[in-house]
Amino acid sequence: MTAFNIVRFRVKPGHQEQFMAQHRGMNPGLKGFRGGSLVRTGEDTFCLIGEWASFQKIVDARPLMINILDGFREHLEDLGGGLGLTDPVSGEVVVKLRTTKAPTKKSRAKKTTKRKKHL
Repeated sequence: MTAFNIVRFRVKPGHQEQFMAQHRGMNPGLKGFRGGSLVRTGEDTFCLIGEWASFQKIVDARPLMINILDGFREHLEDLGGGLGLTDPVSGEVVVKLRTTKAPTKKSRAKKTTKRKKHL
């Protein structure tokens, strides 16, 4: 079952560009990792969201993820409250939200034609 991991970071002032650059070029090569996104949530705060084939793949990859973290640890600040440098959470998908499809050009053209006929 699909799973996600989310990790919150606070980057030291002036280190944002280096932090983002390290993630741009990253190919983690983690088994079961489907991809992810680095999201800027504030001037110095970021979240990494990763999609995985299963929760067990996340568990299996944790030692490698710690090695990856070691590569940019110098750019991070303590989050406070006893959290340390990261605030990680992970779990299996329990509900998948659907998107609303935007009308295609063809369906919009049909609606316009129908409206014109009624006028």
